Amino acid sequence: MGFKSIVLAAGKGTRMKSDLPKVIHKVNGISMLKKVINVLDEAGSKENILILGHKKELVLETLGEVSYVLQEEQLGTGHAVQMAEEKIADYEGLVLVTCGDTPLIRVETIKSMILKHKLDKATATILTAIEENPFGYGRIVKENGFVKAIVEEKDANEEIKAIKEINAGVYCFESKKLLDALRKIDNNNANGEYYLTDVIKVMVDQGDRVDSFSVKDNKETMGVNSKVQLAQASKVLRERKNIELMDAGVIMVDPNTVYIEESVQIGRDTVIY
Repeated sequence: MGFKSIVLAAGKGTRMKSDLPKVIHKVNGISMLKKVINVLDEAGSKENILILGHKKELVLETLGEVSYVLQEEQLGTGHAVQMAEEKIADYEGLVLVTCGDTPLIRVETIKSMILKHKLDKATATILTAIEENPFGYGRIVKENGFVKAIVEEKDANEEIKAIKEINAGVYCFESKKLLDALRKIDNNNANGEYYLTDVIKVMVDQGDRVDSFSVKDNKETMGVNSKVQLAQASKVLRERKNIELMDAGVIMVDPNTVYIEESVQIGRDTVIY
C-alpha cells in the first residue's frame, strides 16, 4: 500500500506567540512534525517530503535526516505542493498531502482513506469531518456520492451553510493527475495565493472522480495553532497512550494523574501509581 507524503510545515504559526517554528512544539514529549512523520511511516509512506520555510534550520535540527524542499515565500497550500513537483515528477502512484500541525491523526484513518480511494478508483480523495457547528470551514458539496465542490464559508449560500461535512485538509491524489492539475491553478483571488482546493476544482471540472472519507473522531483533524490547542492535543495523546498501555497489560491506579510520553514502553502487570 506504499505511497509518498507531502507534509506542509513551512508556516510561522504567529498565534503560537513563540520564537520557535510551530511544528517543532512538543505534544506528549515529541514534536508535532515528528509525530505526524511517525504516523505516516507506520501507515506505509515510502518517502515523506517536508515543505519547510520559517526557521527551517531549527526544524531540521530536531528531525535529523529528512527529505525536504524549501518554500521561500508562503503563497498558499497549492503553492506549497507545487514546490515538491521535482520530488514526485518521476513517481507514479499515490501522494498523500497533510499538515505538520495535525498530530492527532491516526494510522488507521490514513490506511482506511487510501483503501477507499483505491476501491472507488478515485483521482483524489479528501478527508472530511462532520461538524455540528461547521461555521468557518469549507463545506463538502456532493452529487451521487462524490465530491462536486468545496465551498468556503464566505462563498456559501444558506443551503450550503447547512452542510455539516467539512474539509479536514488531508488529501490523497494520483500523482500524475495531481501534477497536471497543479499546473492549471492560478492565484486570482483576494489573497493572491494558490490553493490546494483549486486542484480539486480543476479535477471536478475535467470530470475526474473526487471521493471523500469521513473521519470517525473529529479530534483527529484538529490543527494546533496556539499554546492552548497544544495542551489539548497533548492531553488527547496522553489518554491514548494510557489506554494503549492498559490494553497491553499495564495497571494504572489513576490514569488521570499519569503522564507517559509517546516513546515509552512498559511491561505487562507493571503497576503505575
